[in-house]
Order: sequence, then structure tokens, then C-alpha cells
Amino acid sequence: MSSEERCCAVAEADAAADPVQGSVGSSVSGRCACGAVRYRAPAVLRAPVACHCAECRRTSGHYVVAIATGRDGLEIEGAQAMRWWASSPDCRRGFCGICGASLFWERLGSGRISIHAGTLDRPTGLALAGHIFTDEKGDYYEINDALPSAGGASDRLLHTGVTQRPGQLPGAS
Repeated sequence: MSSEERCCAVAEADAAADPVQGSVGSSVSGRCACGAVRYRAPAVLRAPVACHCAECRRTSGHYVVAIATGRDGLEIEGAQAMRWWASSPDCRRGFCGICGASLFWERLGSGRISIHAGTLDRPTGLALAGHIFTDEKGDYYEINDALPSAGGASDRLLHTGVTQRPGQLPGAS
């Protein structure tokens, strides 16, 4: 699967969530490693999901764990330090131009943006919901938890709320 197809598959599934009913948490804040870029989001719309795709691994040095929020509510301080890279025609990744910290992933026009969970201020109150693109994971590590996983994109994982018990998908018994 090309990076453009991957971007579209994840973003289309993510954008299908209702931004009001999909709200699963209160506001979050975070920053890059050097503090030049800080952000605040009014609500968490998706629980943290680990993406093991080759592109996430190459841009982060490992896999990426990210939450999702509405783009319009995201406040970014230090925007002059932000850099955006068009990782495909429809998607871009945001990082700090000073320290290089990877902060955001966005499908243009979707109205939503993913925030890399490692940049969130603590405590987050969040729990990992599962793994996507496990077919592309690095060969140097194993996924040894009991959380749900998918070889590619997963609508169910991308819409999992933080109110679910770890490993429990909406509608599962």
C-alpha cells in the first residue's frame, strides 16, 4: 500500500467518527522536546492508537501512537517554529523546526488532526486502544500485549473511545 493510499485509508476511517458523539476526553496539551512549539486541544476524539506503518516508523524512528482531535479547536503556540512536510498529496506531518520533534499528522480537509501521544503533557488519563498496520511493523520488535490489532487500517480501532476498557472495542462483549 502506498503512503497516499495509507493516508487516505486512515483518514477516511478517522473522519467518519462523529466529532460531537466521538468526543472521548477532556482537553489536552503538550509540546515539542525544546518547548518552542506548544499546543492545546479542547477534546480528544479518539483513544491512542499505535500505527506501525513504514512511513510512521521512518518519520519517528519507531512506531507512532496518536490521538485525534478537531483541527479547528487546536491552538498552536510557537507556530513560527512549526514545519510541515507533505508526506503525500493529501496528508502532511507537523514537526518542530528547532528540535525536530514529530507532533502532528493531518489529512488536509478532513477537519481532524492526529497528535503524537508522546508529546502530551502528563497525566493524560488515556490508554492505548490497539495497533494498526501491524503487517508493516519493524522486524526488530514484537507486539506482546492483548490489545486489538489490524494488519492495515481499522475503522473499529480508529473510533475506539477512551472510556472502553483496554482491549475492549465498542460493541464487543
